[in-house]
Amino acid sequence: MENVEKSETLKLRRRFIGASCKLFFNHCPLKIVRASGQYMYDEQDNQYLDCINNVCHVGHCHPSVVQACCQQMAVLNTNTRFLHDSIVQLAQRLTQTLPDRLSVCYFVNSGSEANDLALRLAETHTQGKDVIVLDHAYHGNLSSLIRISPYKAHGRGGTGCPDWVHVAPNPDPYRGKYRDKDFLQGDIGVKYADDVKDIVEAITKKGRKVCAFFVESLQGCAGQIITPDNYLRNAFRHVQAAGGVCVADEVQVGFGRVGTHMWAFQMQGEDVVPDIVTLGKPMGNGHPLAAVVTTQEIADSFAATGMEYFNTFGGNPVSCSIGLAVLNVIEKENLMGNALKVGSHLMGQLSAMKERYSIIGDVRGAGLFIGIDLVSDVNTREPATSEADRVITRLKEERIILSTDGPYNNVLKFKPPLCFNMEDAKHLLKKLEEIFAELSRTDSQVNFSTMTKPLTNEAIITTRAESTDVGDDDVEPTLMEKRARLVENSSNM
Repeated sequence: MENVEKSETLKLRRRFIGASCKLFFNHCPLKIVRASGQYMYDEQDNQYLDCINNVCHVGHCHPSVVQACCQQMAVLNTNTRFLHDSIVQLAQRLTQTLPDRLSVCYFVNSGSEANDLALRLAETHTQGKDVIVLDHAYHGNLSSLIRISPYKAHGRGGTGCPDWVHVAPNPDPYRGKYRDKDFLQGDIGVKYADDVKDIVEAITKKGRKVCAFFVESLQGCAGQIITPDNYLRNAFRHVQAAGGVCVADEVQVGFGRVGTHMWAFQMQGEDVVPDIVTLGKPMGNGHPLAAVVTTQEIADSFAATGMEYFNTFGGNPVSCSIGLAVLNVIEKENLMGNALKVGSHLMGQLSAMKERYSIIGDVRGAGLFIGIDLVSDVNTREPATSEADRVITRLKEERIILSTDGPYNNVLKFKPPLCFNMEDAKHLLKKLEEIFAELSRTDSQVNFSTMTKPLTNEAIITTRAESTDVGDDDVEPTLMEKRARLVENSSNM
């Protein structure tokens, strides 16, 4: 493949790729040409520490995964209407990691396909239509899933959820409806589950059937939310009692990322068992591979319709060989243990950092799934969106790739490949400390300057004009930059 200058690549992308397909760091994107393990390299061979890639789960271009792909590709790749060992071996390996009743697999190509199929299974089995989801949830990019994903349906360009989709409050103990400062954690989970119960009762009172409760075992796009204790246990009980199906979306957080368990829903207790589990992103380590695992009863209902389920590429020998290789690497390299060890170290050090910097409102996580909630006021928990953007921009300058998410885009979202090691963690922590110190010094300068020399009306007007004069190709000034301008204006009076 011919190599072209970065500027030309960007020009070609803008010409031939849809504008709604966004880039990280849109105003100065990275051109990544190769990767290995937890590191990515640009066209000038600069190394970047990858803290966001939960797709290349066991590490970019892992030799065992690459070898499995190449070996099978050289022998056979075809559809599932022929017998082949790899599909049944992968199904067997997956079900061995799950509760006994989750025993039937369907293989697809993406998390979106998996959740779409899960919705079909639920509709067929229950003969219901009404679906319960969480606020800010994201379940995929198909039309059927945009409708049940408030993250998209209620976001920019969205048209809202249809009337058969019922949005339950996001069980966020930090800035949600029920907060950690007001309730014990176990009680918070019960109270949020009671909201699901209220929705179930409202549906049945109208003479309608509950179809499904879709829930990410840990919410990613909502801001790295750690599901409070007793939430899934009680919410599942309310839904299942009404004949509904509970779907645990493990697309972002499955395959050992939480460290203590293979699947994040298992953190809630051995008695917490969904009716359907959907798997995706990490399953193929970058290769398009996903799955739905369900009960025999639900699978029988689906088969009873007489309609064949066929997916041209789902479950092909190459994909399944890759899936088996990923499971082997997770086990042989003890990546769950690494996620727990490194994740615990990060959580401990970040929690200590929180005591030093008031911009850190909350640190939450499990294994290598961590969120740092930045605030402009620790008491009101006002989200510090601009500062969060500044942090990830500065990290990029230090050749560390991190992103933000959450309803206010103020949560630093950490979800690296599971080979992310202790040295990587120490390097990340060192750079975060430096950047938070920079932010803290800027805040101190602003506070001192504004206390000693009040702004004139002219300076305020000038600053407002500067902060709002943003063209299509300009970057909006961060709050840190706006504050720096205030300092500069006040010092010139």
